[in-house]
Amino acid sequence: MSDTLALTRRLVSIPSHEDERAAGDAVESWLRAETDAAVRRDDAGNVIARRGDGNRSLALVGHHDVVAPADEQVRDGEYVVAERNGRLHGRGAADMKGSLAAAMVAFRDADPATELVFASFAGEEQGGVGARAAIDEGFAPDYAVVGEGSTGYSAPGVTDVAVAHKGRRGSTLVARGESAHASEPEAGENAVYRACDAVDVVRGLDAPETTVLGQELRGSVVVTEIDGGSGWNVIPDRCAATVDERTVPGERADLGRVESVPGVEWTVDQDLPPMACDDADFAEAVLDAAREAQDGNPRHVAKPHATDAGWLAAAGTTPVVCGAAEPGEAHTAGESVAIDVLERCERIYRGVAESA
Repeated sequence: MSDTLALTRRLVSIPSHEDERAAGDAVESWLRAETDAAVRRDDAGNVIARRGDGNRSLALVGHHDVVAPADEQVRDGEYVVAERNGRLHGRGAADMKGSLAAAMVAFRDADPATELVFASFAGEEQGGVGARAAIDEGFAPDYAVVGEGSTGYSAPGVTDVAVAHKGRRGSTLVARGESAHASEPEAGENAVYRACDAVDVVRGLDAPETTVLGQELRGSVVVTEIDGGSGWNVIPDRCAATVDERTVPGERADLGRVESVPGVEWTVDQDLPPMACDDADFAEAVLDAAREAQDGNPRHVAKPHATDAGWLAAAGTTPVVCGAAEPGEAHTAGESVAIDVLERCERIYRGVAESA
């Protein structure tokens, strides 16, 4: 069994959906035992290690928290790990303890061309809690390869390099009115009607779009929930609607326009930033490493999902995303990752570290 597979199995077996400290302990102890790097654990639970030196720094980035498992993915307090048909099954195998293990082995084995940094963040599934804490404390590598999924985008089984991804802005619009008896609607101000007027504004907004290194990204903005009223015979004095916006680098829908409707307020609840790689040479260097590591023909692609690469890009790091997970695997009851792709990702990360 390869070191990458053995380490993936170990990490995947450790529950980390409610409390990721045990998984962080495993990452930290392995780095201290297997490398001579300077390793530290910050107050947010992030594990960060550094080795080598140079005028630039390259980070291999992942996270060790996961979403809650399905019932069949847990047995006797640990996550179930199984190998079938060349794939490793278990919560977090794809998102993203497999790529995390590959990055750890590459961090240990590479002969880096510059300062090499490893970071495993906590709280990625809670909106990038760990990444934001690390950035606030000065985490600022020049370049980063974030090990979220990029396999199977251009063709089945091919590990591509994502140079951009969408972000997500979740927000709420609240319409307020004045209640009255439904038999006398003119005596009140119907908050549902005001909310509907605001929803019409949302429907009329143009979806943002842009191009990053030849990759086209088109965002979206859509109302996903609506709630209002207190009874069948009462004019409602409050109605709220949830808006899901998929953002693209440099562009936002003008959602503030909903406040032109009388009585409507708009509040942003979550804003996960999009990512754009701003260095074509770095993006090409990672793609070269991906070509060397596999028989397929990897390409630059764009991802639809937000990752910690967005926080890094917003803070000034130049990131790309490259990892083993395929579309549709993360957060599922049957989550799995191809074992040969794990080994491939270790080669890609090592190749980038030794050449970028």
